[in-house]
Order: sequence, then C-alpha cells, then structure tokens
Amino acid sequence: MKEKIRIASGQGFWGDLIDAPVWQVENGQIDYLVMDYLAEVTMSILQKQKNKNPELGYAKDIPQLMKRILPTIKKNNVKVITNGGGVNPEGCALAVLKVAKELQIDSLKIAVVVGDNIMHRIDEIIEKGSNLQNMESGESILPIKNKLLSANAYFGAFPIVEALQSGADIVITGRTTDTGLTLAPMIYEFGWEKSNYDLMAAGTVAGHILECGAQSTGGNFLGNWEAIENFAQIGFPIAEAFPNGDVIITKHENLGGKVTFDTVAEQLVYEIGNPEEYITPDCVADFTSIKLEDLGNNRVKVFGIKGKPETPFYKVSASYDSGYSAIGNLTYSWPKAITKAKAADQILRKRLENLNLKFDEIHTEFVGYNSCHGPIATQIDEDLINEVVLRVAVRSNDKESVERFGKEIAPLILTGPPSVTGFAGGRPRPSEVVAYWPALVKKELVIPQVKIMEL
Repeated sequence: MKEKIRIASGQGFWGDLIDAPVWQVENGQIDYLVMDYLAEVTMSILQKQKNKNPELGYAKDIPQLMKRILPTIKKNNVKVITNGGGVNPEGCALAVLKVAKELQIDSLKIAVVVGDNIMHRIDEIIEKGSNLQNMESGESILPIKNKLLSANAYFGAFPIVEALQSGADIVITGRTTDTGLTLAPMIYEFGWEKSNYDLMAAGTVAGHILECGAQSTGGNFLGNWEAIENFAQIGFPIAEAFPNGDVIITKHENLGGKVTFDTVAEQLVYEIGNPEEYITPDCVADFTSIKLEDLGNNRVKVFGIKGKPETPFYKVSASYDSGYSAIGNLTYSWPKAITKAKAADQILRKRLENLNLKFDEIHTEFVGYNSCHGPIATQIDEDLINEVVLRVAVRSNDKESVERFGKEIAPLILTGPPSVTGFAGGRPRPSEVVAYWPALVKKELVIPQVKIMEL
C-alpha cells in the first residue's frame, strides 16, 4: 500500500481551460489526473452529436489533449480518469488509441465503463416497476417519454476501481459522479472496504473539492479575489490522499492561484442541499463533520469526515425536448436608458399580444441593472448609467410564435424609444429547448460493465 497518492484535477466542465491538464502533468509529480467534463445538459448535447454521427458523442477535446500529454503520462506513470466519454465512451477510447498509434506509443490499455445509458431501456425499466418519477414534482415520466433526448444513470467509484484493477492506463466512463472520479483511485490504492463509509465519505469530499477545477484554488472566489496571483496560469487543485482518509488540498507551487481555508471552504458549500446528507452512489457524506486546517504554503488539511450507507438507487439524469426559445437584444443609451428599455419592452409585449402569439414564458432582463438580481436589484439613479441592454427571451411549443417574435425585435429600432443600438447577427431564430428530468432507478436494474481496449 502506498503511503499517499496525489490526484490532480484537470477539468471542471467541458469548456474549462484547455491547458490545465497539461500544466498538471508537466509542473510536478502526480499519480492521477481526473477530468470531469459532464453537466446535466451536456449529455443531451452529446447524444445529439452521436445521433448525427455514431462515431461522436464524447468530449471532442480529449483526443487533442491526449496528443499533448500521452508521452508525459506514459513516461511518469500517471493514470487518467475521465467521464468525458459521455454517451460514447468506446468511441472516445478508439479516438485516443488512434492518437497513441500516431505518437508511436507501443502499449496503452484503456478501460471503458458502460451501462449508464438507459435510453433504449426506458420501457423495460418501467415494466420492472421503476416509474422514473420526477424527483422534484413527482410526475410520471410517461407524458414526456417519447420526447426524451438522453437518459443516464450516475455510476459511482466502483466501476472505475474495477477498471484500475485491470491495469488500465486510462479510464473513460459515461455518466459517472464527479466525486467518484477522485474516490476511485483512493479505494484502489489503499484497499478501502466498501462498507467503511467514513472512508467513502472522505474520498467523496475530496472529489467534491476537486470537481470544479480551479474553483477551489481561487477561481470564482468571493473572498479577497484581488489577492489571487497569476490568474492567467492558475493552478488547479491536487488532493494528497492518505490511507486513513485524511486529505491535503494543494497545487503546483509554480502555478498561480491560492489554496487557503477560505478557498476550500467556499468550494465545499457549492451545490449543497442538505449538508448532513450529500448523497452519492457510494455513500451519504455528512458535510457538517468536515474539519479543515490551514497548514500554510497552499496546503489545507481535510479530515474527520463521517459517512453513512449508500441508498439503493442511482440518480438518473434525463433530458427531453420542451419546445423552442429565442433571445433578442437591443442597447439603449443615456439619458434615461432604463426608462427607454422598459418602454421598449412594454411596446414589444403589446405587439406580441396583438398578434395572438402563444408563449409559455416571456422573460425580460435589463442587463447592467437587474440581470443578476432580478426583482431585488437596488434602485439606482439612471442618469448615472451610460447604457443598458434590453434582453427579451421567449419560450413556446409553437415554433411559429417564436419565429414571429424574432421578427418583432428589429422594428423597435425605428418604431420605439430613441438612442438604440446593438442589434447584430440578424433576427433571433428559434432554438430547441432541452428540459431536465431527474429521477431514481433501483441499482439492480442498471449494471455497469468494464470493457478493455488496448494497443
């Protein structure tokens, strides 16, 4: 058993800093590089890509990234774990193997975790008594079943553990929990028992700290963010994990950012519901038990974590087609920019009403005034504002109504309040609305599988 392992975060979402994984493998010693690419909506985007091209459906950044880091990770024996396989982990693995051949790497073992995609099994799962009811509303999935775009169960750490036990250099999964990517190498390296829920919770908390990339090393930090150095080359977090469950969060010293009690604590409360019950497929972690100790020099110790048994369910992240939307923008200039924008909004709404168009929602923001804070935005003296952007969005199942909305924005330029600019790119066009459907499924109905692909 190793005395400790170093697990480095390389991506917090698909679209994160492309160079971050390269910095992690080139600027110091690490044992694992973990990369989280998947948000809920990402799966539907990837499924659409695969529908158009069966070879796609994964994070297309991965093959290009591997061209840059494969020689280094092979030389330094760094293992890579990512859920960037999306809805086509095997396609992603094939693309990486192709890169390895181009680089004349003579051996590479990739383990692929599949089985999370249940789109083709919805009827079967319903027949077996799992109704996939919406976790928030309690509604049955039946009315939107034929509109589904994607449906994936969140696997946890243990399929990845099985993959690592096979000797894989790289593990590519579909919809795996963000935290499971980090927990898995701890279980594998330290031989943790599944029933030791305190250790499962310790690895889960470490995964939560790493899952959003630089958000725990000073990125998006609400504290004294101006004191964070070198944002241009910010260091992503590294978890130094120990067999007893203690973890030290740090970063490469020659990269930017900062690891302090405050940066780690702020990440810990990110996306938290009930802090006593952070539910994953591997355990239920008690975030109120977490203890932090700032060791100085960009090192924060995380310890004392308690956990409880996992639930008998996997969470299912499903998405479905929910009509169309369009967004239009116009910019109004001083003087009385807000007054002009509000008047234009009312004119537009009246014209849409007179046309008897059908909308489920019309949403207006005055960017520069209330787009972040909405109705609780502080009233301000508009004579102090140089300009404000009027942003109007509509949503409807009636595509023709959304198309006509797009034709009503530009006329405001000459038929509404004065001092208007900022209309560019042509008329707003309808785009498909993807809605989210969270549900639960019994674990025995969805079985993960590990496949080996290698040179």
